[in-house]
Amino acid sequence: MKKEVLIKFGNRVRAERTKLGLSQEELASRAGVHRTYIGMIERAEKNITLKNIEKLARALKISIADFF
Repeated sequence: MKKEVLIKFGNRVRAERTKLGLSQEELASRAGVHRTYIGMIERAEKNITLKNIEKLARALKISIADFF
């Protein structure tokens, strides 16, 4: 179950990023995180914090609730 939520979240980040035509590096720059961090989130390798969820939401121009 724990990994499942990370997979779903990572897939959502990837979908929103590609919808905007952004590379992982571009999204990382907008969100103020390292470029490898985005890949780790999308591959469900990182358990992201709420602060970073907020950064990603702002960078993707969506609400936090849209991730879920």
